[in-house]
Amino acid sequence: MTPVELSRTVLRAVRRAVDGGELSVTVPERVVVTAPGPGGCGDYATNVALQLARPAGKPALRVAEILRPHLTDAQGVGDVVVTGPGFLNISLEPGTASVGALVREIRDRGAAYGHGDALAGQIVALCVPYEARAEVVADALVRIVAAQGGRVEIEHGEPVNLRPVPAPEDPAPLGPDAARWALLYPAPHDRPRITADHLVQREGNPLFRVRYAYARTRALTRNAARLGFTAEPGDDLDDLTDWPPATGPMAAPAGPRGTGTAPSARPAVTPVDGDVTDPAAVTGPAGVPARPRGTGTAPSAHPTVTPAGGDPTDSPAVTGPTAAPAGPKLTDTATPAGGILAARPPAAAVRRLLAVLADHPRILRAAAVDRGPDRIARHLVVVADAALPFLLTVLPHGEEKPSAAHRARLALAEAVGTVLAGGLSLLGIDAPDHL
Repeated sequence: MTPVELSRTVLRAVRRAVDGGELSVTVPERVVVTAPGPGGCGDYATNVALQLARPAGKPALRVAEILRPHLTDAQGVGDVVVTGPGFLNISLEPGTASVGALVREIRDRGAAYGHGDALAGQIVALCVPYEARAEVVADALVRIVAAQGGRVEIEHGEPVNLRPVPAPEDPAPLGPDAARWALLYPAPHDRPRITADHLVQREGNPLFRVRYAYARTRALTRNAARLGFTAEPGDDLDDLTDWPPATGPMAAPAGPRGTGTAPSARPAVTPVDGDVTDPAAVTGPAGVPARPRGTGTAPSAHPTVTPAGGDPTDSPAVTGPTAAPAGPKLTDTATPAGGILAARPPAAAVRRLLAVLADHPRILRAAAVDRGPDRIARHLVVVADAALPFLLTVLPHGEEKPSAAHRARLALAEAVGTVLAGGLSLLGIDAPDHL
């Protein structure tokens, strides 16, 4: 059962409670299911009871108790536990926590994943002023509306029905991709920033994070081919998180030569022949990733990869005598050989990634209906941020051999790349294979 399917199951439970007279509320159009938070349990959690408490005129805990039996009776649901003020924590039956259905759907539909018929046969008339941002937003809406079966007709003149806050200056010097992102990423009522920040290749730049995540998915596919394996979707979370269990109360997941210490989120790699392949391959004093001599730079959160005979995929290092790494706030793990280990993907992190991928069709539909390409841009940043830590765990490390877990992780990584590329394409922005 995918997050989308589970969301529909929760909606059906609400509808049954309403039809049975147990709740007097309007059935919401959608509910959100996420990984359980602190104090939660199971595979997924939803706050639908808190959402319905006020309109139902009942405490959230009471609403949760009303919904609980309707959920436990649903096919594929093993157990439902109410925690906190009224969160419903859902455990799926063994074999139903499938990621394969979602990944296969994304692989099958490709760039058309998330396209639908919400505006089938409709003509959306846009009347825009002669202004750069309005023109770019209208151009993006042509593709976004078409992806939902509709058609946009653009005219200039009064009365204007699409007037985002204009750019304070000409965005053209940023180049086509960064200029479009600068104009599309802010909400229509926010003034866009036309600065060189959109060109900086570091994680503070949302556009860079999105394109970097996509480039990494492409590099993973190339490197997997060099290692002799391809993607194959797994059927449940165990296929993605298969790894020797940690031992001890404070032990963290470890690689082939586990140290029980926290994994790195910032592997720096200079492979002999290829792209990013093995974070354990980089060595330096005391296990610290080496950097080029004489550069006066600090190691970057997204370091430069300069393979011999391969193709660069990561970004240039941050420059400046006082530059500091800006990656995820995790601790590097030095192995006895001086390398760095990567973690197994935690189940909660995989669930979050699956949830944001499954939410992609809803975002595209909402962007078309509400004429808001900024919703797609912000969603792509959410996808990239959820994916980047996971992408570090896809390939084998050290002496590992490719396994079913690696094939399943690669399939999920490729699905991430498909969603990112498809979203950028709707915005009219290039998704480069190399950065």
